[in-house]
Amino acid sequence: MKVVEIRQMKDADIEKRLLESKKELFNLRFQMVSGQMANTARMKQVRKTIAKLLTIAGERANKTGVSNA
Repeated sequence: MKVVEIRQMKDADIEKRLLESKKELFNLRFQMVSGQMANTARMKQVRKTIAKLLTIAGERANKTGVSNA
């Protein structure tokens, strides 16, 4: 997922996508441990997507003055 696509999303959509990505990463970790994972590069892609989503959500929170802490 590209940053431009994420910036066009609404806040609720970003949170939804973030939750989905975290669940996917959780499942990928189990696949890795059990030896069922076919595409190991997918973990890196999902981690980067999570980072992008969190970064943009943080930028929006800072812009509005709302703290996520």
